[in-house]
Amino acid sequence: MAELTGSGVFTLAVFAAAVIAWMTGKMDDTFVGLSAAALLVFGGIVSSEAFFGALGSETIWLLIAAFVLAAALTRTGLPTRFAIALCGKASSVRGLAHRITAALVITSLAVPATSGRAALALPVFLALAAALADRAAVVRALALLFPTVILLSAVATITGAGAHLVTSQLLQQSTGHGIGYAQWLLLGFPFAVVSSHLAAEVVLLVMTRSDDRRRPLELHGLAGHVDVTTDGPLTAAQLRAVAALTFVVTLWCTEPWHGLSPALVALFGALVTTAPRVGLTRLPEALSTVPWSLLLFMVTTAVLGIALSSSGAADWLGHTLLSPAGGGLAFLVVVVVVSAAAHLVLQSRSARSSVLIPLLIPLATAAGLDPVAVAFASTVAAGFCHTLPSSAKPVAMFAAVTEAPTYRRSDLLRISLYLGPLTVGLVLTFALAVWPALGLPLQAP
Repeated sequence: MAELTGSGVFTLAVFAAAVIAWMTGKMDDTFVGLSAAALLVFGGIVSSEAFFGALGSETIWLLIAAFVLAAALTRTGLPTRFAIALCGKASSVRGLAHRITAALVITSLAVPATSGRAALALPVFLALAAALADRAAVVRALALLFPTVILLSAVATITGAGAHLVTSQLLQQSTGHGIGYAQWLLLGFPFAVVSSHLAAEVVLLVMTRSDDRRRPLELHGLAGHVDVTTDGPLTAAQLRAVAALTFVVTLWCTEPWHGLSPALVALFGALVTTAPRVGLTRLPEALSTVPWSLLLFMVTTAVLGIALSSSGAADWLGHTLLSPAGGGLAFLVVVVVVSAAAHLVLQSRSARSSVLIPLLIPLATAAGLDPVAVAFASTVAAGFCHTLPSSAKPVAMFAAVTEAPTYRRSDLLRISLYLGPLTVGLVLTFALAVWPALGLPLQAP
């Protein structure tokens, strides 16, 4: 292990201060990140060109364009119409739970970030709560089901959470190989489907009794509780939305064939859906939905990653704190458990990736494991963040609902006792057996 240089000491000091600030939660995450990045630039650890260049990276442009696309799609009412139509056909509580789960998994293909999907799903939940007003236990279970599935299914796509883009960006900087949209979809979508439907069963078993699940459902008039028309054929705007989304996702998944970057494809789709007369929304309105604070935070994570890697601080700190003694499998278990539990000290999912991934990359190499596989497993495990209302924005949003019965803090703790070990076990199973078969071997080549 290399000795820690003066630049490494300075980088570690800035990094430690940022982590402590993120853990306390007394200051905005983006402000903390920008302050840390500025100190690293002023200290000569990272060049100003690298700092400002990160703001114009493909990752940033991909997220901007994805949010514009999502705003256009949402404007048509298509996601809500799809969800209401799917849920309205349920005849049992279990059937309804799994229909909701399937709908939420599918929305991960179109709507970036978990908070955006939670905002989109909230009216659907309130409509269901109104239709099931006489079944409080079922409504509370659904209140918990929505954020649970939103968080676990986010792993389906690289745009599902900012942390995914952070991971890919840090891998690209450190190893020269990130994870593209198509590869992430291939690896993440099966996990999203399996974990989300298993979580639905856990929520049902913990939050409802057998009598609640056996009693037939009556969801007549469900569409009357939302502002979107669900009868008749799709509108012209909704058909254009389907065509635009299909076109963009198809090009994302076939990048190896045509060579167009996902950011460029997303930008083209954003321009089409906001074009005058033929578009689905106006560009200024769509841009107002972009989480600019998240984008700036991602810039800071890129700068921190560069500094930790170039100064040797990540290598030194990783070997000091998480030395991969005991072999590759033992190291992987530690990584997955720590990543799943990290939400208890770092509420921001992107912050967790920006802290863990730079440390895990050199450690994975030292353990004889593929750093891409280890980083991906860590990021997937970090999708479990259900223990406290403050652990994730979707959990906080549905916990704050006043128009319908919702879950309590004790319900989250009970769910976590089952869902935490289940998530860890699933990640390990996929990392050892499924992802290698899909082209992501655990062992280093």
